Amino acid sequence: MQPALRIMQCTLDMNHGREAVTIDNAVVDALAEESLGPGDKSAPPAAWGRTVREYLSGAPELARWQTPLLTLDRERLDANLALMAEWTAAAGVALAPHGKTTMAPQLWREQLTAGAWAITLATGWQAQLARSFGVGRIMLANALVDPIGLSWVAAESARDAGFEFFCWADSVATVELMDKILRDAPAAPPVRVLVELGGAHGRTGARTRAQAHEVAAAIGHSERLVLAGVAGYEGALAHDRSAAGIAAVRGYLGELAALHTDLVTAGAYRGPAVVTAGGSAYPELVVGELARLADDTTTVVLRSGAYFIHDDGFYAGISPLAAPAVNPGLRAAMHGWARVVSRPEPELALLDGGKRDFPFDEGLPVPQLVVGGTLPAGAEVTALNDQHTFLRLPGADAAELPVGSIVRLGLSHPCTAFDKWRRIPVIDSAAAANPRVVDLIRTYF
Repeated sequence: MQPALRIMQCTLDMNHGREAVTIDNAVVDALAEESLGPGDKSAPPAAWGRTVREYLSGAPELARWQTPLLTLDRERLDANLALMAEWTAAAGVALAPHGKTTMAPQLWREQLTAGAWAITLATGWQAQLARSFGVGRIMLANALVDPIGLSWVAAESARDAGFEFFCWADSVATVELMDKILRDAPAAPPVRVLVELGGAHGRTGARTRAQAHEVAAAIGHSERLVLAGVAGYEGALAHDRSAAGIAAVRGYLGELAALHTDLVTAGAYRGPAVVTAGGSAYPELVVGELARLADDTTTVVLRSGAYFIHDDGFYAGISPLAAPAVNPGLRAAMHGWARVVSRPEPELALLDGGKRDFPFDEGLPVPQLVVGGTLPAGAEVTALNDQHTFLRLPGADAAELPVGSIVRLGLSHPCTAFDKWRRIPVIDSAAAANPRVVDLIRTYF
């Protein structure tokens, strides 16, 4: 597999015969002119007052940064990006990665450059942020019934005919409210709406195909909305790869495919349609059930968000594309770094990072190595406080992991890692003896 090409361009050639997606490179590039300061958690004081560009020009060492710290691995980012681009292209589906995972326009640009069809987001404000960076096609994987947000969509669509925006609806009441809001909004092209199909005990979404048909009909009757496809999220129906979980996901995706086929047969679409599903846990099932629907009038869109960063926890265990099961496979491109600040008991070390710094909702951090030292056998993180990690060391003594030691941590769930950091250093490789900082990623949460 060839490494991902890090081409920074404004207009990108997209697959499936769809027009190019744009992003404003000038606005993204301007992030390099921001000044570093105490507001950038764990950045070294020596960097304060310097622009990002100035700071990076000195090829700084990671060792100069303070702890706790979250880093990204450039080598693995490139590999994950290339793998997913090749995999989706081979499967014949488009990719609209969920931008809420990182809320980082610099990383969105890399995903678009690698061939992403759109950026997916979850709230009106997130869509507005993406648009401020010039993202030309946005999938809002949610209903939009906030009057201010929906009116903004209408105004932005009227201002720029090239802007493509999609959102979802799962009830007639949602459609009626959207229609009412848009009556008072600026005159604009109809808003593209996908019917969301859910499942029993799932999240949002019409609970039956019959209800989904009612939603589609309501969209069709509106002059301010246009039916643009069907959507759903299978990850809410299972959380493992048990036989029951796989069957539930496959059954749901089959219903989503049948709904789209029904709407095609009924002539419900006035133009091209989108069929979209998919997180990062079951992408092969989405492809297996939905890719056959792709044709000249239908684009099948996978919305995986975690693949770019991946992890050493939940997704490492559930993704069918994870290494080492797949070679080369997705590998974690994020790590935590924390320092031992206390050894109050022979078999306990307290680190200076905690819930304010590292994700914990899909599993606790995993100790991987000690910088310049040896990780005691059996070391395990058993709890996190706001600013402390409890590292248990069975049979160890203070000499094995003295105060001041730095521990690299494997993390689980990128979606709740990035939101704790305003600026994240990207290093050349977490496996390097002396990693160098090669970029700084700005987040917006």
